[in-house]
Amino acid sequence: MNQPPRAIDQAEILRRLLAKDASLWSDDQEEQAKIRDRLGWLTLHDTMTVRRAELEAFGQEVRSRRYQRAVLLGMGGSSLAPEVLQATFGAAPGRPELTVVDTTDPASILALERTLDLPRTLFIVSSKSGTTLETISLFRYFAAKVRARTGGSLDNFIAITDPGTPLEELASEQRFWRCFLNPPDVGGRYSALSYVGLVPAAIIGVDIRLLLDSARRLDPKAGVGLGAALAELARTGRDKITFLPGGLRGFGAWAEQLIAESTGKDGKGLIPVDGEPLGRPEVYGDDRVFVRMRAAHRPDGLDEQVQALEAAGHPVITIDVPDAYDLGAEFLRWEIATATAGALLGVNPFDEPNVQEAKDATAAILAQGSLDPDVSDETLTPDNGPLVLAAAQGAVSRSYFAIQAFIQRRRDNDELLARIRASVRFPTRLATTSGYGPRYLHSTGQLHNGGPERAVFLQLTMDDPEELPIPEAAYSFSRLKRAEALGDFRALQSKGRRVMRMHLGADPTAGLARLVDSIQQSAAPATTPAGTRGG
Repeated sequence: MNQPPRAIDQAEILRRLLAKDASLWSDDQEEQAKIRDRLGWLTLHDTMTVRRAELEAFGQEVRSRRYQRAVLLGMGGSSLAPEVLQATFGAAPGRPELTVVDTTDPASILALERTLDLPRTLFIVSSKSGTTLETISLFRYFAAKVRARTGGSLDNFIAITDPGTPLEELASEQRFWRCFLNPPDVGGRYSALSYVGLVPAAIIGVDIRLLLDSARRLDPKAGVGLGAALAELARTGRDKITFLPGGLRGFGAWAEQLIAESTGKDGKGLIPVDGEPLGRPEVYGDDRVFVRMRAAHRPDGLDEQVQALEAAGHPVITIDVPDAYDLGAEFLRWEIATATAGALLGVNPFDEPNVQEAKDATAAILAQGSLDPDVSDETLTPDNGPLVLAAAQGAVSRSYFAIQAFIQRRRDNDELLARIRASVRFPTRLATTSGYGPRYLHSTGQLHNGGPERAVFLQLTMDDPEELPIPEAAYSFSRLKRAEALGDFRALQSKGRRVMRMHLGADPTAGLARLVDSIQQSAAPATTPAGTRGG
């Protein structure tokens, strides 16, 4: 346990940060040694510049092989930065479009598979530890499908991992095309400018030099200043960092993982809010700080809304992004800011002490010989919207409402989840978050289990149309997904968290629509004027 932070000025933080002084985050010698092994991200822009020619040559090899698609199999830190890069730059002419797969949902996996010409798809297996259960399960599934088409060759697979991991060994045994070994002193959520982000960037034709140069030009004082501002706002109760829409697509989801996993522990934490529908100033409580990533290449048209928020007394932090390639600088700015906020809040931003709890609960459920334990007495239906709203309305001050959706990630489901968030926020003024499972387990799971004990959780499950077996495993993707959902449900319960479980049935989209109606109908008519439901 870290000691409460003493007063540290920004100049001292900057000096100690650049010196990689682990005592900035802990007084414990053993913990400091572990932290020192996680600080390589501070100089990745220099480390990877040395490897730029290798990356560019690899990108040209990919182009010469004429792959139609590139599919990245990863979770959390291994998947979110590549997703931002694809959303920001797209695929250059002659390069394959990148799709990130970070799910165990059978419908999602099958929907992707049906769009692929498997031998002409480049598969990227990315895992720092080389043991991530979801990633290895996805590899086994797609490797079996490719072998059936190629006669056994996995020459269209590459790996990104740390030296000495089981994934490195697997890549050698299975004769992958390439295996990129990342600097081992970089944690997953701080790895955007390592091979984790740069190999996918090279594949889709991003200019590696420009991306790294933007990080090199960043004045680290800008990151320290941002982190200090966020920590000070949190001390005044404004701990909900709300990313406004527009700007850098996908960046909020990447920052969400960075902030949530780094600061959400020891009962503390900054709560990142990404993807929440933008509302009028009066639907927000006094626990918000808004972040606007104003990108010149993608105008957001938010001037009027931002002015209204500021006029209502809500702080807004605006970060100008003059060029798409300044994404490299923004990765580094937010990493420095998060490390700074951790120092000022008295938490170690480089560990994840509570993530293993949900994993252990999942493993215990998978080890059982029977089907999932009966939880029908704990499970709501989509018509129980009044109970959901009552739980949110009964939350303590400055709580937040978190949706955990173990369903297929689709645009129509995205829109309905957003409507649920707005419908809960309107009468409660609660901040709302939403994540697809098991993706969120590797993104906000640490915050949920180890952060402030003020959240109200709603877990959504569904009936899968297919089980979809996993080669070399005693369970299917459907069973794995159910075990992950129930494992996290039990982990949250064991912490005394306020968590509800709702089953949407065989048609989750219809179930979400029913839930929206159920919540909105239960809201008092006086607080939900006609034409303004959801705020």
